[in-house]
Amino acid sequence: MIQERLWQVLDTSWVDPRTLSALLCGSTAAIVLLKWLGRRQIQQKMEEARRTRDLALERMEKAARRFKQENPGTQTTHILSLTMVELAEKLKEGSLSPESVLYSYMGKALEVTREVNCVTDFIHGCEDQLQKLKKQKEKGLLYGIPVSIKDHINCKGHISSGGMVKFLGQVMEEDSVIVQVLKSQGAIPFVKTNIPQTMINYDCSNLIFGQTLNPLNHQKSPGGSSGGEGALIAGGGSVLGIGSDVAGSIRLPSSFCGLCGLKPTGNRISKMGVVSPITGMNSVTGMLGPMARDVDSLALCMKALLCEEMFRLDPAVPPLPFDEEVYTSSKPLRIGYYEGDGYFQPSPSMKRAVQQTRKLLQDAGHTLVPFAPPKIDYVVDELFTRGIFSDGAAHLVDCFKGDIVDPNLKSQYNTYRLPALVKRILAIILKPIVYCAEFIAKWRKLRLDVILCPALGPAFNHGYAGKLFAATSYTNLYNVLNFPAGVVPVSTVTRADEEELKHYQGHYGDPWDKRLKEAVEGAVGLPVAVQCVALPWQEELCLRFMKEVETLTRGTKRNV
Repeated sequence: MIQERLWQVLDTSWVDPRTLSALLCGSTAAIVLLKWLGRRQIQQKMEEARRTRDLALERMEKAARRFKQENPGTQTTHILSLTMVELAEKLKEGSLSPESVLYSYMGKALEVTREVNCVTDFIHGCEDQLQKLKKQKEKGLLYGIPVSIKDHINCKGHISSGGMVKFLGQVMEEDSVIVQVLKSQGAIPFVKTNIPQTMINYDCSNLIFGQTLNPLNHQKSPGGSSGGEGALIAGGGSVLGIGSDVAGSIRLPSSFCGLCGLKPTGNRISKMGVVSPITGMNSVTGMLGPMARDVDSLALCMKALLCEEMFRLDPAVPPLPFDEEVYTSSKPLRIGYYEGDGYFQPSPSMKRAVQQTRKLLQDAGHTLVPFAPPKIDYVVDELFTRGIFSDGAAHLVDCFKGDIVDPNLKSQYNTYRLPALVKRILAIILKPIVYCAEFIAKWRKLRLDVILCPALGPAFNHGYAGKLFAATSYTNLYNVLNFPAGVVPVSTVTRADEEELKHYQGHYGDPWDKRLKEAVEGAVGLPVAVQCVALPWQEELCLRFMKEVETLTRGTKRNV
């Protein structure tokens, strides 16, 4: 109506200039008012979501307090100190009750989220799930194990926000397949955790629930996009979490927070019932996977998930049960390795972590073979970027209608909003190549079992992840290839690493290299990880390699 009115006035030559001026001023004021009202409506939706979160946490606190009052002898400290495998054994034999474990972790999760802001919802149905477990005759592999769930994975009766206003108010009517399978194995999903807006960022901040901090150092990011999971598990508030990974979203928070995390092959685990603002990323495979404090926990989770119930609920998942024999094998491995990918120079601690792990593996009787990923620049600049631009990022940009862009995402968002003509030119310049076959051919020629390579780290200072998306080259390579890849912490940043960082210039000495140096500064004492990779559908071999790395770097003997 405002535009029509303006055209009527402009087409009338006899109009008084003062009238025209008043109308223009009025139109501008109306547009400003409409924008303000739209922004206010968005803020009200965000405030409502935060109130709902706060009420859920209050309910969680009351439940935890009530149990503690009624059961003053509960050995909370002891329960929280157990590994997941130890916990599962004690729950199965009956020396620990599912109630004592659940409420102990509820109390600890509340403590952690007050410190680092990682929990976005209390899955109140966990108390009903607890009662159902008591009536079941058979105890599943995860009987009584509390599990935290990444925000965008559907849980019945709860929202999956994606960190975006668009998805607020959409209460899910049923559990995702992975949550259904977890429950069938006796697990108790009990909280949902924070993510960055859109999840195309490896920080952990959105304007609805705010910034999540790294529990190991509050000046550092916990990583993302499964950053809420990383922070909660690292802080001791969860023993097992389910995350997702599109460019490193399980592996990066695991690296930043000193955890173990596995990105399986796409479709090894069902993705049915997951909210995502991203479609059209044809050359980049996202997937769900576990995060925990040790490799055995990941293996137990995978063994539980790869069951008849998952194959029944999602026929698209190949019916491949977990191969225990491969995981427990002690056969020496032929391991390819590289210290840098030639695209982003690793930080001093990243490089040292690979060097030290390589030596430990060699001394343990494994064969180490130098390996250089072919055409890594093509992977990042062509396959990965092309994957994002394959629909012109139109769906992603469309999701921001009726939303406000998080400051940590603005640099990426501005790229997604490039004019259609520019994107078409990019699509012409970035010609597709056959890459996966070339990579596997090189792997086969060297007769490799697995690959050892860097994991991006240590934890970034706040605000840098959104400006260094290309630094995910170390992780997004294996999304493009669709290979299983996991992260294991092997060391911590030393003062010598920090001193060497002062002389870091990167491969090109460009602004991105300078930013990486700034991003990882001030990390003495924080964990450093390596990445372990296997060929598609060989999660068990990947985990077996991760376990070997974990055992050697922790100086412990493996029970075979």
